[in-house]
Amino acid sequence: MQYEILAKPAATVVKIHMNAGEHLTCEVGAMVAMSTRMTVETTTQKKGSSGGGIMKGLKRLFAGESLFMNHFTAREDGQYIILGPTMMGDIIHHRLDNATLIVQGGSWLASDPNITIDASFQGLGKAFFSGEGAFWVKCSGSGDLFMNSFGAIYPVEVDGEYIVDTGHIVAFEDTLNFSVQKATDSWISSFLSGEGLVCRFQGKGIVYCQSHNPSSFGYAIGPSLTPRQA
Repeated sequence: MQYEILAKPAATVVKIHMNAGEHLTCEVGAMVAMSTRMTVETTTQKKGSSGGGIMKGLKRLFAGESLFMNHFTAREDGQYIILGPTMMGDIIHHRLDNATLIVQGGSWLASDPNITIDASFQGLGKAFFSGEGAFWVKCSGSGDLFMNSFGAIYPVEVDGEYIVDTGHIVAFEDTLNFSVQKATDSWISSFLSGEGLVCRFQGKGIVYCQSHNPSSFGYAIGPSLTPRQA
């Protein structure tokens, strides 16, 4: 399997080239276009798995993903599929080698069928203060993984500690731990500065950050939108 990431970083799509018998698992609705010798199967679980699919699908719903997943298969060599996220922004590739990546809800786009897509509970306290959901998408196994964001994505290799503003986290390796704290020494200064709360990562691993915050963007343009007519 080979891939091309096109039109970075504002309106990114990924074109994935596949040969006969190769499979790809994708978020429902992510397919933009594909060649004619591809087939698709829709399930609630990892391709080839049996049992527990509905429960895993429901957990993914809590994490902001779809209940179902699409599994694309190339019937001949030289086939391809083009994938695009719902939100305008970036797509990034990550290679898993018997490892786990924790992805924010809505940012998982596609992956090798050998990767298990589940949901991980991060705790109500972290969810409330970090601005993220209580559940994250947990991607485990070996293979290629594609993620999307609002705005550009950039990786940071952490060895020790690193601080990210809440709402700008796309994903992080499970070798890292994070805690939520105020941005400055005092609560008053933190909120007057406009920064509020931040996430402090500790350990060694990669954090993927997004350059823009969807919630902040929504708050900025919301007052300018015309109310929907009944």
